[in-house]
Amino acid sequence: MTSIQGTCDPAFSAVSDLLKELVDVGDELGASICVNIDGRNVIDIWGGHADCDRTQPWKEDTIVPVWSITKTITYVAVLLLADRGVLDLYAPVAQYWPEFAVNGKENIQVRHLLSHTAGLPSWDTPQDLQSLYNIPEATKKLALQRPWWTPGTASGYHAISQGYLLGELVCRVTGQSLGEFIREELAGPRDADFYLPVPEDLWTRIGQMDCIPPFDLPEGDTIALRAFRNVKAMSSEQCETQEFRRGGVGSMMGFSNARGFNRILSIVSLNGAVDGTRFLSPETTDLIFQEQISGVDLALGFFVRFGMGFGLPPGEANKSMDWIPDGRVCYWGGYGGSFAIMDQDRKMTITYAMNKMVMGTLGNPNTVKYVRAIYAAYDKYKSKL
Repeated sequence: MTSIQGTCDPAFSAVSDLLKELVDVGDELGASICVNIDGRNVIDIWGGHADCDRTQPWKEDTIVPVWSITKTITYVAVLLLADRGVLDLYAPVAQYWPEFAVNGKENIQVRHLLSHTAGLPSWDTPQDLQSLYNIPEATKKLALQRPWWTPGTASGYHAISQGYLLGELVCRVTGQSLGEFIREELAGPRDADFYLPVPEDLWTRIGQMDCIPPFDLPEGDTIALRAFRNVKAMSSEQCETQEFRRGGVGSMMGFSNARGFNRILSIVSLNGAVDGTRFLSPETTDLIFQEQISGVDLALGFFVRFGMGFGLPPGEANKSMDWIPDGRVCYWGGYGGSFAIMDQDRKMTITYAMNKMVMGTLGNPNTVKYVRAIYAAYDKYKSKL
């Protein structure tokens, strides 16, 4: 039987019980869950195994690839630069990156890169692994492309390309790589176990992923099929390679655990200030919740709302996401299941990381169960205060 480690407020015991149950029945391999309310961790738990053979326990400091959760940390980094006046989110990207102003991209604004509306969801031609790991060259290719649709008029999830685009933008205005900036300005000050890339001396802490088997995409010329087919080389198994660990691409190559990225994302839930330090002004966090686009995403194929980077509650327009509450709430998920919800109304940050990947873009069935259990327990928790 599984032993769940860590701390859990009694009001949230159902969440700990759920993690134990899902590990016991095999729906989870190993996982960590962290919930912070108003600066206090009411849940900081982990359990299961860090390897597919189930011989190594998931430990307090186990880290795993969190795929697109990386984007949420990248968004906070870009917002930090906007808050400091280094970046204007409504300025043309070309103001900071002159080579970008070709082939109809002269008027693409920074906010379009954040909200997946720039029309650059992928590369024009299929990219092999060598090309995707050559970050300067892959970025240059994107800068020379023509948008696939009129920028700002629709979203088309920039699943992989966004990390190259925002990473270059951060480098242009700071002289640092995105990973260096995150380490110095966010992960370091917040004492957060989040790495982009992962230092080699920490590789022994990385859990093994139970990856999604390779699959074929159907033929066709839709934006969705082109977007994902042209980066098909970046399969889930790549996260186990040295190249991925060293990659540092801000859309997908971050490594962390639930506590690690919770410590950074609590900045959003707590309106910019956490543990006595202000990272973002309230005015900047307000930008997160200002809708930039809504509608059926051209790459994902379902209804989404995007603020400045983060997803916003879809409400009645996407009832399959009814487990995301309305209000000043933002969220995103990583390939296979990892998830983050930043709830300003409740001053609550919910984070989840795991190593058994399940097909899906925004969470997996376990994600939904945890989030529902957490919100059900929240009312019980508040009533006792």
